[in-house]
Amino acid sequence: MSGSAAAVMTKPAFRKVEWLKRDIDVERRADGTVVLKSRIPLQAHETHIPASLAKWAKEAPERIWLAQRGGSNREWRKVSYGEAKRTVDALTQGLLNLKLEGRPVTILSGNSIEHALMTQAAMQARSPAAPVSPAYSLMSHDHVKLKYLFDLIKPAVVMVQDGPTFEKALKALDLSDVTVVHVARPCDGTKSVSFAELAATPVTPDVDASIAKITPQTVGKLLFTSGSTGMPKAVINTQEMMCANAAMMMQVRPRTPDGPISTMLDWMPWNHTMGGNAAFHPVLVDGGTLYIDDGRPMPGQFEETLRNLREISPTYYANVPAGYAALAAAMEKDDALCRSFFKNLSIMAYGGARLPDDLYERMQALAVKTTGERIVFYTGWGSTETAPTSTGTYWDTERVGLIGLPFPGVELKMVPCGSKYELRLRGVNVTPGYFGQPDLTKKVFDEEGFYCIGDAGIFVDDADPVKGIIFAGRVVEDFKLTTGTFVHVGSLRTDTIAAATPVVHDALVAGQDRAFIGLLAWPNLHACRQLVGNPDLSFADAVRHPEVIACFRRGLETHNRECEGASSRIIARAMLMVEPPSIDGNELTDKGYINQRAGLERRAALVERLYADKPDEDVIVLK
Repeated sequence: MSGSAAAVMTKPAFRKVEWLKRDIDVERRADGTVVLKSRIPLQAHETHIPASLAKWAKEAPERIWLAQRGGSNREWRKVSYGEAKRTVDALTQGLLNLKLEGRPVTILSGNSIEHALMTQAAMQARSPAAPVSPAYSLMSHDHVKLKYLFDLIKPAVVMVQDGPTFEKALKALDLSDVTVVHVARPCDGTKSVSFAELAATPVTPDVDASIAKITPQTVGKLLFTSGSTGMPKAVINTQEMMCANAAMMMQVRPRTPDGPISTMLDWMPWNHTMGGNAAFHPVLVDGGTLYIDDGRPMPGQFEETLRNLREISPTYYANVPAGYAALAAAMEKDDALCRSFFKNLSIMAYGGARLPDDLYERMQALAVKTTGERIVFYTGWGSTETAPTSTGTYWDTERVGLIGLPFPGVELKMVPCGSKYELRLRGVNVTPGYFGQPDLTKKVFDEEGFYCIGDAGIFVDDADPVKGIIFAGRVVEDFKLTTGTFVHVGSLRTDTIAAATPVVHDALVAGQDRAFIGLLAWPNLHACRQLVGNPDLSFADAVRHPEVIACFRRGLETHNRECEGASSRIIARAMLMVEPPSIDGNELTDKGYINQRAGLERRAALVERLYADKPDEDVIVLK
């Protein structure tokens, strides 16, 4: 082969990342169960999260820890490690003066500098920080979940960024023995203390004394998750869980001392374990800088993210596939944005759904055009109960859809379940249980103490487990058609979403006790607007637009051709939906994953339209 031909066939190298060796012990049991664990021990880590703030406040007090846009000009407001430590200590004293006696500090509003500072103060005061999804306050009509969790954890303090914004939620709660803290404006009719006033509390030796009493088993956070009933569960996150998990994530990709300061721009909500733990903690432990992104991968909001990325060059960037789709489309038209984004970037991480292959290739093409190198796409897997990530793809891989291999300190038990494995976890990062629900706690651990997460997986290569594990959906979601054919919902759902990219954001797979498989899909409005060239396209217009429907149909037809002969994979009918997943309707799980059962039950009328003898014009008939 000539040199030029070889060069054409050789892909550009990945930008260098130091990965931990994949040294995995594989135990195969007689019943088919496989247990995986790293032979490399977990590295030493701090006793508690606030210790990292104290460390960097001492070693690099002027370094910026947090930044967020604000004010009429939307300029960056920045807080250094030294400033943050002084404010957190004052807030800690203010909380100690309230004599919380270990009762939680609940935060109803979204990500903000004040949110971060109050979280650290709550931990220093040895009261769990309990961030709540703003949707429970702002999107819910009945506030049932919010009232339920208040009754469950009985917080002593409630913080909101802006009182009037949370007025309905606050007035739905019994606040008779609760201190309300507001940042911007108080809520009329609700007694509250300003954040600024609490942050001006004179510090006494009580603060250091409280910090000295924090143990690895001290509860640092209560993070809320929805179970099959849809009601929130308060997952206990101990200091040891969170510190160990941050150490795991950092150990599998060691940093070099002479490298750039870790810099991250991130929007993921801190009430969720991925944003609040997996994104937030490693930056703090590493002494890095976190830019709070007020943008979202949604129509009308992603422009904020693009503005930020034109100014901020992250060393690590994470987003959901829909975010990468919007970013790729923008960078394909903007070389300056490309240069800023890829300048210092070592890793791109994704989660929430499988990254479509074509989107992977588009992002790599942009990276190569800009830098001459490819950038590794990384992902991990876990749950709120595991602090969260227990596995990761800590090697240079071109394959998307993997969940990787277990981190040091984690054991992964894989129990045979049909053609796949049920996944279970044991390790220092696993929760001791659910706050106030001991009976529920007992049900989620098996006889060996492994947490039964409810997810399924398969090996890339059964003969060589070190090649990694592929996520295979939720164990309880699978069903049979009337033909007796077994349908694996998890893999089918992710494959059809990927096939219908970019116009589909998420989907429900129907077919239980039916003759064929149907698909109910939510459109990706941002992508649909780009496709048809109309920035004002509504959801109602998108689901009926000929170009959107044609793209949707083409993707599913391609998927069906590739699955020819496999009735467990063929989509016979499909429909695009206007109404987004419902918070009150329990259609979203704790991990942002669609709750199949709740979604199909809530949208039973749409399912019947899919399977009607004479389907209406909104139903796309493929077979």
